[in-house]
Amino acid sequence: MIHSNVRIPEQVPVLVVDDEAPITEMIYQALTKAGYECHTAENAEKALGIMGNTPIDVVITDIRMPGMSGVELLEKVKADYDSDVMVMTGFTENYNYESIVTAGASDFIQKPISFRELMIRLKRVLRMRYLLVERDKINRRLEESIAEVEDTLRELDYAYQDTINRLVSAAEYRDEETGDHIVRMSRYCTLIAHKLGLSDEMVKLIRYASPMHDIGKIGIPDNILLKPGRLTDEEFETIKTHTTIGAKILANSKAEVLKVAHEIALNHHEKWNGKGYPRGLEKDKTPVSGRIVGIADTFDALTSKRPYKDPYPLEVALEIIRSERETSFDPEVVDVFLDSIDDIKRIKNEVNENPQVSRENFEWSERDRMEKMDRRISLRL
Repeated sequence: MIHSNVRIPEQVPVLVVDDEAPITEMIYQALTKAGYECHTAENAEKALGIMGNTPIDVVITDIRMPGMSGVELLEKVKADYDSDVMVMTGFTENYNYESIVTAGASDFIQKPISFRELMIRLKRVLRMRYLLVERDKINRRLEESIAEVEDTLRELDYAYQDTINRLVSAAEYRDEETGDHIVRMSRYCTLIAHKLGLSDEMVKLIRYASPMHDIGKIGIPDNILLKPGRLTDEEFETIKTHTTIGAKILANSKAEVLKVAHEIALNHHEKWNGKGYPRGLEKDKTPVSGRIVGIADTFDALTSKRPYKDPYPLEVALEIIRSERETSFDPEVVDVFLDSIDDIKRIKNEVNENPQVSRENFEWSERDRMEKMDRRISLRL
């Protein structure tokens, strides 16, 4: 349905093409009297010459003319110009409305011409033309608005993650060399979640929520958190409470990202065999977000400097992770992690405050030599 209130500009440029001068003159007079800016041409070649120098909204052309026919002119105009074309002919037995419109015409008029019908049809073509013009303007404005919204969302997205990282740094800075740990964690976990085939929404939530996994460390005393030697059983029990402390900090939020962060803080030290903490969950009873963060956190802790250890070589870290498949870690998550090791290495190299450590120079720390024997390494890390 054509909107009757579409605004048609004054002095719309129209080009009449016909080799019969009397018809051309009569149409010229009628259109000029009606307020149109009318141009005329006696053949298609001259019409194209005019169009090359003058913007034309509508071409009204006869079909049968010497040289280039009206149908050929129609095809040329539709190929090279943004103009509507109305065709007219007295040879109705050779042409029909459907074939002409299929060729690109906006309307079809039979001769002899009724000037009243011509005006009605011309106005209909112009209303449709300017309706489409208005539609295109609206679409451009919408595209510009969408682009602005997307820019704003990208800025909010950056600000959101930056705010989370800065807040989490309050808990992390005491036992991390820099804030690079939480950046790597976010990227490792995003990669693993994507490779596991989680939904785009869940991958995004894990990207934002994973840096908050250790926010509960803010409640752990420095003399325990930063202790270079082996933890006593009592100290180890205190360390373990960072999961429940973090869960309490993040509890009861309506925001989806904080719900996932709560889930991660509480569960990222659970183990596949049920011997993790704080609840001793087995296998897939631990939410997948916790299983993902558990392996990413262990890998980053092993390959990073901590108060009680220097970074371990990559090969050593991977050996530990392989050895804990189906013990500490979900076997599917381990397999995805190992299959993605090239991407993991790339992330580590891009966001890494620690120098690479060669295996030849590697020595277990005193604390790990003691704890390695009772298989608590992945629990404590």
